[in-house]
Amino acid sequence: MRWPRGRREWRRVVQAVMLGCVLALLPATWMHAVAADRVRAPGEVRAQVAVVFGAGLWGGEPSPYLAHRLDAAAELYRAGSVEVVLVTGDNSREEYDEPDAMRRYLTARGVPDRRIVSDYAGFDTWDSCVRAREIFGVDRAVLISQGFHIRRAVALCQDAGVESYGVGVAEPHDATWYYGGVRELLASGKAAADAFFEPDPHFLGPREPGITRALASDR
Repeated sequence: MRWPRGRREWRRVVQAVMLGCVLALLPATWMHAVAADRVRAPGEVRAQVAVVFGAGLWGGEPSPYLAHRLDAAAELYRAGSVEVVLVTGDNSREEYDEPDAMRRYLTARGVPDRRIVSDYAGFDTWDSCVRAREIFGVDRAVLISQGFHIRRAVALCQDAGVESYGVGVAEPHDATWYYGGVRELLASGKAAADAFFEPDPHFLGPREPGITRALASDR
C-alpha cells in the first residue's frame, strides 16, 4: 500500500473519509428527524394499542431490558393510557419463545391475559412494524423500547403505515447501554434500507383478529 504523497493526495484522502462519515450518519439522521416530535413521556401518550418489542430471554425469562419495557407497558395499561398490549418477538425455535415469556411477565403484573396479543414472528423491528399493520390491523400505537432503539422503531413503524409515538425506557449508562447505542448506528443502515425497499417480513400470512377481540373484551 502506497501512502499519499503531497498535499493534493492527502486532501483527497481527507475528503473521502469525511464523505464516508457523512454517508454513514445519514440513516441515523433520518431516524432522528422522523421521530423528533414522536418520542414522549409516558404521561403524554394515549392509544388503544401498545407495542412491546422483544429484547432477549435469560433462562426463559425476559432479560432485564425486556423486563423494563414490559414494566412500562404494564404501567401504561394501569394508567388507562393503552387498552391492549401487542408483544412481538422471536419464536423461531421451540425452546425460545419471547412472546409467551412476555405474556407471562405482563399477566403477573396485572395485565389481563385477554388484553395481551402475541406476534410470534417479530424477528426484527421492521418485521414487527409491518406485521402490526398488515396482520393485526394496527394503524396507531404507542411503541415501547429503550431510548437508544425507540427512534428506529418509530421511524420504521411510521414507514410501515402505523402512526406511532414512542416511550423510551430509561436505563443506566452501563456497558450494555453503550453497546446498544453503537449497535443502533450500525442498525440504522439496515433500517434505512428497509424503509426504502419495504421488503416483506420473513412471515406474513392472513389477518389475525386478536387486536379486535382484545379491544372488545371487558376491561
